[in-house]
Amino acid sequence: MDRNYYSTTSTFVHPNEFNWRTAFHEAGHAAAIHLGNRQKQLPPVFFEIHIKRPNNAYDDFFAKVIDGNLIQNLPIAVVESFTELPDTHQQHACQRAYEADVVNLLVGPLAEAKYVSIRDDEVFNINLINFNALHNYGGYSDLEKALSYLDHFIASKVQREEKMQELLLQAFGFIDNRRHWKCILNLAHYILESQQEIISCDEAIGIFDRCLTTNTPFRSVRYPFLFG
Repeated sequence: MDRNYYSTTSTFVHPNEFNWRTAFHEAGHAAAIHLGNRQKQLPPVFFEIHIKRPNNAYDDFFAKVIDGNLIQNLPIAVVESFTELPDTHQQHACQRAYEADVVNLLVGPLAEAKYVSIRDDEVFNINLINFNALHNYGGYSDLEKALSYLDHFIASKVQREEKMQELLLQAFGFIDNRRHWKCILNLAHYILESQQEIISCDEAIGIFDRCLTTNTPFRSVRYPFLFG
């Protein structure tokens, strides 16, 4: 999933810090796609994480979740004619899919924001986070895509804003769950430490499964301020 910053001022981010933030952002997306969809009893979807590591001081670290959208697995005709669907079951299935996709988009910048709050030893709660604030955590493209979903499926601006707030609360609840956060921590660490260019869907799921079946807390020698 695309990840970038939007700011009215120029802000320098140290390369190592950028790497950490990127890893948590993409790990958040991946965890939400697998664990969040499973929690909602939605069908599994394929995703993988593409990584490009710098070969020299001039290259940037890059990581991105590829695929993982439920809505793309629905028939185009269903998506395009959502409001005219005579079958309420089809409408409900389509709504569940796009709402889950929006939540999964929001979890990325929220995971990055939580990482920053832990690093800075600051309080992190939903009262300090709003939709626009996520632009500061690599979420510009994520938020644009989330808005485009709601623009397509909800005609009323007021209802769109209410739905976005509802889905933001769901996304926050996801990363506020300690088990989910432990999964994000472990995958972020794996993204940073592995030398692979592609982390497969099965590999990521394996990391999540191990996190959920062990009581051992996450610890990192290299990143000691992180915890699980």
